[in-house]
Amino acid sequence: MNCELLATCSALGYLEGDTYHREPDCLESVKDLIRYLRHEDDTRDIRQQLGAGQILQNDLLPIITQHSQEKTLFDACIRLMVNLTQPALLCFGKVPDEPAVRHHFLQVVSYLQAYKEAFANEKVFGVLSETLYNVLQLDWEQRQEEDNLLVERILLLVRNVLHIPADPNEEKNVDDDASVHDKLLWALHMSGLDDLIKFLASSQSEQQWSMHVLEVVSLMFRDQTPELLVSAGQARSTQEKQKDAQELEALRQKEQAEKRSRTLQRGTRHSRFGGSYVVKGLKSIGENDVIYHRGLHNFKSYSHDVGKAVHRVPKRKRHARDTDAKRRSALNVRLFLREFCVDFLENCYNHLMYLVKEGLVREQSQQHDETYYLWALSFFMAFNRGNGFRPDLVSETMSIRTFHFIERNITNYYEMMLTDRKEATSWSRRMHLALKAYQELLLTVNEMDRSRDENIRQSANVIKSNIFYLMEYREIFLTLLRKFDETKQPRSFLRDLVESTHLFLRMLERFCKGRSNLVVQKKRVKRKKSRRKPPAPERTPEALEEMWGVISQSLRESGFQLSESLAEGLVPFDAASETPLEEQRTEAMVRVQDTLLNRLGPEALGLLRAAREVWPEGDVFGSADVEPEEELELLKQILFAELPRPAVPEPAIEEEEDGELEVEEELESVRVSETEFNFMDFIKRFANSNIVRPYLLLLRPYSQNSPHTNHCITRMLHRLAVDLKMDALLFQLSVFSIFNKILADPAAAAYKELVTFAKFVLKRFFALAAKNNKAYVELLFWKNVGAVREMTEGYRRPGEGEESKKAKWTPEEEQELQTLYEEHRDSGVPDIVEYLLPLLGNTSRTRRQVVAQMVSMGLVDSVKDLKKQRKGTGIILWTEEQEDELKMLFDEFRDSNDILGNILRKVTAKRSRARLVEKLLSMGLVSDRRQLYKKRQRNPNAPSKSSAKSSAKRSAMTEEEFLADLTNGPTEEAIDSEDEGDEEDDSEESEEEQERQDPAAGRRRSRGSEKKGVEKNASLGAMVYTLRQEGLSGPLLWLQNCLNRTADEREDEDSFQPIPLVPLTEENEDAMEIKSFQGLLQKIGIRAPADEQESFWRIPAKLKPSQLRGAAAALSCNEEPPAVEQGSEQPRSPTQLQAEANSHDQRSQALRALLLARKRKQPGSASPEYPAIEHMDTDHPPQRSSEKTSTKRSRAVLLDSDDDEDDHCLTMDLEVGEEADSDQEADSAPAKRRRQRVLIDEDEDD
Repeated sequence: MNCELLATCSALGYLEGDTYHREPDCLESVKDLIRYLRHEDDTRDIRQQLGAGQILQNDLLPIITQHSQEKTLFDACIRLMVNLTQPALLCFGKVPDEPAVRHHFLQVVSYLQAYKEAFANEKVFGVLSETLYNVLQLDWEQRQEEDNLLVERILLLVRNVLHIPADPNEEKNVDDDASVHDKLLWALHMSGLDDLIKFLASSQSEQQWSMHVLEVVSLMFRDQTPELLVSAGQARSTQEKQKDAQELEALRQKEQAEKRSRTLQRGTRHSRFGGSYVVKGLKSIGENDVIYHRGLHNFKSYSHDVGKAVHRVPKRKRHARDTDAKRRSALNVRLFLREFCVDFLENCYNHLMYLVKEGLVREQSQQHDETYYLWALSFFMAFNRGNGFRPDLVSETMSIRTFHFIERNITNYYEMMLTDRKEATSWSRRMHLALKAYQELLLTVNEMDRSRDENIRQSANVIKSNIFYLMEYREIFLTLLRKFDETKQPRSFLRDLVESTHLFLRMLERFCKGRSNLVVQKKRVKRKKSRRKPPAPERTPEALEEMWGVISQSLRESGFQLSESLAEGLVPFDAASETPLEEQRTEAMVRVQDTLLNRLGPEALGLLRAAREVWPEGDVFGSADVEPEEELELLKQILFAELPRPAVPEPAIEEEEDGELEVEEELESVRVSETEFNFMDFIKRFANSNIVRPYLLLLRPYSQNSPHTNHCITRMLHRLAVDLKMDALLFQLSVFSIFNKILADPAAAAYKELVTFAKFVLKRFFALAAKNNKAYVELLFWKNVGAVREMTEGYRRPGEGEESKKAKWTPEEEQELQTLYEEHRDSGVPDIVEYLLPLLGNTSRTRRQVVAQMVSMGLVDSVKDLKKQRKGTGIILWTEEQEDELKMLFDEFRDSNDILGNILRKVTAKRSRARLVEKLLSMGLVSDRRQLYKKRQRNPNAPSKSSAKSSAKRSAMTEEEFLADLTNGPTEEAIDSEDEGDEEDDSEESEEEQERQDPAAGRRRSRGSEKKGVEKNASLGAMVYTLRQEGLSGPLLWLQNCLNRTADEREDEDSFQPIPLVPLTEENEDAMEIKSFQGLLQKIGIRAPADEQESFWRIPAKLKPSQLRGAAAALSCNEEPPAVEQGSEQPRSPTQLQAEANSHDQRSQALRALLLARKRKQPGSASPEYPAIEHMDTDHPPQRSSEKTSTKRSRAVLLDSDDDEDDHCLTMDLEVGEEADSDQEADSAPAKRRRQRVLIDEDEDD
């Protein structure tokens, strides 16, 4: 011992007989020892030296027993003993792996075990209980902080002493003999400390010690089982005596059978010579048979492994060991603990468990404290079941909340066991505690279900209906069985899991039998793709100038005045943000800019003035006496400035070859629904080799299992083999090895249930082996449901699928297929299968069926010979010459309007757009693929839209336009076309769904649609000629180029997607809004926008390249008027003409009355902008334009390009008629919104 430490210990005092004489410096020496322990090293040298010197046994315990009246010294000694008795695991953090540190760990544990033996003294616990009693007598107002600390230290000292593990080498006592732990408990009981613990657990004013009390109680019952405590002091029941008699009878039969077998194996006369024998048919290491040098009676135990070195199992593959060793304590200790349990249940359990649960839920406890809660739940509820079963005593933990709490902890422990591999064993023990608590809850509910009280049975039904309804409680046993790992979880965990599963299934089966239908909750995790909106287009200087013109004009018209509500409601900063107010200045500037970009001039001006009041320093937002014109100039600078914006984290996005951006992310959404529960369908989920394997692992040591455990295993295997008729699932060599061991056991009579089931399975196997000669080979493998079906019903031929099994081929069809294949095999067709499909007599055959039949008939060797050839260049790598050529072409066309299109035409090695874009980016020739987009060209003959006046004029609506809208409702052509478009959309969706379900029907439908498309193309001539006469030759040529380009791209792709038609020139944009042009689009099969989320017409995915080329050919140059088909246009009857005239007259009268009413309100303000109603041409109303769609980037953009077309169609009629004038085009706002704006103006005039 260190000299300073020795001097300090000598200054404590000395023991003379039974009297301890303390030194004058005793208190200071105790404080010095506390200080030394605070600065000990990693080997815990101070603790080891004090333990070797037996300071606690010879000094500290005599001091507190003989000088307890000195409060200061007593408190210091209690502090020191709490430190000395703390667990070794807490001192070292974990069990050390290094041998040197592990030696110190074991040394500390040995000293702790000596402390525990010294504490088994009634005087010590008498002093502790008396001191604790005196403190608890004080009211809360009279207690000091030192008193509360003393109570906590005494509880911690008792907990530390009870936590010290027993020494297995020293304590080799048999059951019913007193161990050190029993002596400690008896001393605690004789001192009356157990009554104080029950008082702390039940008192309303001592709630803060609830967790300490629960720890002490759990350590008191550490070596006990509820069954032993229930039976303590009671006479043995008849059932227990019968059970013991059965066990003794089984052991006696086993012994007699072994004795009988030994007698039959050896003769009556002993042979002095062991003898040597040749074992025929059993080869040794060489070519000769094995020579056996022992007596024949020992030949049964012969093995080739005799004499070999035992193979060392790696540490990570060793099975986990059971650590809980239960023993039966002395009778007086068990009786005292039984009385403690009875009193605890009646007075303390519900109150204490409520407080502990609240602390766990509110996270007011330390880490892993929930394990004490789980232990107390399982122990005391099991004791309550065996001791008369009163549900009211455990009502606090009998709720759905408790089921949910335990299920959540089991899931958490399993996840931590997978992630924290170093502490996997500890997490496994915690999960075992949670599983036992869950099992005890089920046992208690099952006991309530058998109660004689109707209210208790009703409560049990409510709990069962809840746990059977929710999927989490039904799936937990399936998950635990499927994920069982014998290297981390011991056999005791597997035993409790199997017994809990048996109990749950029995309760569920009984619950389902009493009901015709049971509805349960079902959750399905659905992955869906959400599309993010593409980013806003870049702000060009022209657009900003136009925007600023509108904003400045609106501000000048308002005289730079703001309304009171607007001025008071604008706040330039976020008061709830964590960003300091001074750092939000830039964010305020960005908010002003965003308001200007949304064309909200007054709001932007209000934000600017509010920001000037918040941040006046530096005149960043203008000076205090700024003029309105200066404010206007400041707003303009903010609008045109490139302000730093906070970076928004976005997932990686992929850009398609046509320059369109789209983000798709997978989201998991849980869809909750209700479905009718079927018990047999639930049992089918156990028919899995991953679930059967743990059952067989537990069945292997069947002789060590309890009869109930063997029954649970046999019942589950019986459900699979008999109820589900899947006995082939058990046809496995390891299963038969266990069955062989059971049948050869001399005490097999004690396992009648297992023997009967083993004989049944073996009988079924040999019956199957007589029909299936591959059954013996199947024994080597675990099988799934599909393999079991094939093994019992017959194997399928290679390449035979479900469809081919259903679709039978007649001999005539096989002969036809063989004849067609031999006839066209050498014809040089790229895809022979696609060529033969329309030639077959049965047109419902799919490609897969034909390929499978050709392979089965031997026409081809494998499916790979008929694999569909993908069209493409086949070029993957770039050579240096090709890279130099690409760089040269890029330098040549760098300043052109269409860089990528020119390179595609000139490059030698033909590649797709996407490959060229990727190569240009990888070579560093461009930094962004937007640089390769085709630059937008303006039509010189089209009217300009850049002036602010015209834009403002278009944004506002005159009354004349409003009246024109009123007089011109939607025409019948427009209504018909819209209805036709909706019907077309619905038919497309239904056809796609039918194609997924029936490919043959889809092929027939596509052939019919091709014929129908040819008929449509024949009737397009009149529409094309009419549009050319109206000056729409340019849009028709653009549409033709789009169709041809889409056809080219679809020839290189396997799956088609709808392609939007995006007009980038004003001429094409105007044409897309003309009804006659829209009718042409619908005629050739192009789909109109489906809803408000779509802006462009789209080429449907169902149109094949051949159909697209046919439609493009129908749009070719045709200057001659086509012949009018007879009956194509029917003249209207006089009745229809009269009805139309009457409707126009009624509409004009209503409008005339509206204008007269406005003139009476404003007699002196006749505006020339409103013409008299008599001059309105009601017979020929102007055509109402449709709503202009906003241009957004979509998945693939078709650019305006006519470079890929032939020379004879390059002529474009650039003289646009007067009907395409910009003054007559449709406004961007919908008609409904414009009418609302005019009505609001009228209300303001009133």
